[in-house]
Amino acid sequence: MTRDATSDAPNAPRLPRPVLRIGDAERPARPGETRAVLDPATGRTLLEVPEADATDVADAVAAARRAFDEGPWPRTSVQDRARLLERVADGIEAQNEELAWLETLDTGKTLIESRADMDQIAQVFRYYAAQIRTDRGDVNPVPGGALSLTVHDPVGVAAMITPWNYPLLQASWKIAPALAAGCTFVIKPSELTPLTTLRFAEMLLEADLPAGVANVVTGAGATVGAALVEDPRVDLISFTGGIATGRTIATAAARNVARVALELGGKNPNIVLEDADAALATDHALNAVFFHAGQVCSAGSRLLVHERLEGELVARVLDRVRDIRVGLGWDPATEMGPLISAEHRDKVEGYVRLAQEEGAELRAGGGRPAALPLAHGAFLEPTVLTGLPHDGRVAQEEIFGPVLTVETFADDDEAWRLASSTRTGLAAGVFSRDAARAMRLARRLRFGTVWVNDFHPYYPEAPWGGVGESGIGRELGRAGLDEYREAKHLYWNLEPSAADWFGRGGG
Repeated sequence: MTRDATSDAPNAPRLPRPVLRIGDAERPARPGETRAVLDPATGRTLLEVPEADATDVADAVAAARRAFDEGPWPRTSVQDRARLLERVADGIEAQNEELAWLETLDTGKTLIESRADMDQIAQVFRYYAAQIRTDRGDVNPVPGGALSLTVHDPVGVAAMITPWNYPLLQASWKIAPALAAGCTFVIKPSELTPLTTLRFAEMLLEADLPAGVANVVTGAGATVGAALVEDPRVDLISFTGGIATGRTIATAAARNVARVALELGGKNPNIVLEDADAALATDHALNAVFFHAGQVCSAGSRLLVHERLEGELVARVLDRVRDIRVGLGWDPATEMGPLISAEHRDKVEGYVRLAQEEGAELRAGGGRPAALPLAHGAFLEPTVLTGLPHDGRVAQEEIFGPVLTVETFADDDEAWRLASSTRTGLAAGVFSRDAARAMRLARRLRFGTVWVNDFHPYYPEAPWGGVGESGIGRELGRAGLDEYREAKHLYWNLEPSAADWFGRGGG
């Protein structure tokens, strides 16, 4: 870390050891190269971390393979695995503040968001501890004197690739069920935000996880990620990120006939019917798109409003948007932090320009804060665009930034058609005072999650994932555990006798 990397941040946290974790060893990358991890709020270097290559990945996969095939973890009792998950949750709760600060420095999000993330991560580990304690197989009704059981075995070695927007939260959605199932894994955090994952690997050792079960490699997706998903010793690939990369991973998995779980984001509609509570809908419309500066896979960036309510709702939104406080994540007054990088901000600004070229009107934001200290970070003002054409690129493509676009519809059928016009189906919202009407529309929407009169809540108990180009498989809930397990049919003939099928003619 440079001397002044966190000088503007009080209570700067202890940084993790910048090493790869492979088997029972901590070491640098074989090429000896490193990558600077930057604070998006200040542009300063936080830490230099190893830049691994394909040989490092091969070593990590070998360690995970060995730990699964020969080590104790897959054969550890359910009770002992659950106790370890509980110890991990205890550690997260004990270090909540330090981890939250580290996440805020790494991603730019506000401390209140990071603290909530840590609370939810602990809940995920406790949920899976409880899940495996109470889980049981099935006894299948079969004729005769036989016992037919459905039991579950761990999949094996899991490759995990996590995104930069929720580094440790997304890692927990993969690591907790993998450990609960008895798998070993290699995780590659985003090269932009690896710090909390590196620190978490230290915590797993402190919780007495056997060597080789958890392996961490850092580096670029094109090198490290590609080597990881192409390795034939990997049994499952779990990836959260962009659609283009997801397609590449699915192709690599198909070559090795490896299982794959993909969460690929979406263009998420937030539908406000004309009978909705306008104040409530406004509040959640802001939360849907400006939380974590819009860098959320389920962000409700596409606001679909009934034409009779548009004028009032847009006026309410604009009135609130002007008061959003953009600032440093550790400032208690901040409501929205920076984007992850200057490069990503350039991409988001490109969508704002494109929307205007397509005929939309810029009603708020669109610029960069000019005053210090924000001028040094990747900040962008909360932005609102109206009059967006339904078939334009901006209405169809994920922006992943603090940009709210507004479109109108005339009736529920048109709202459904507009919401369904993209190839992604991760999440959607419906606002209405009419419960039956809202439920009819929610059931018609082909999305993995549909919220009614709310936006964004999720729970460890409920499955998370999308349909269409939003991905394959589910995280969280019982389904999230099953991603890391193989169902096995175990048959026991309790009254064995000869089949007497072949060779009965003598000779």
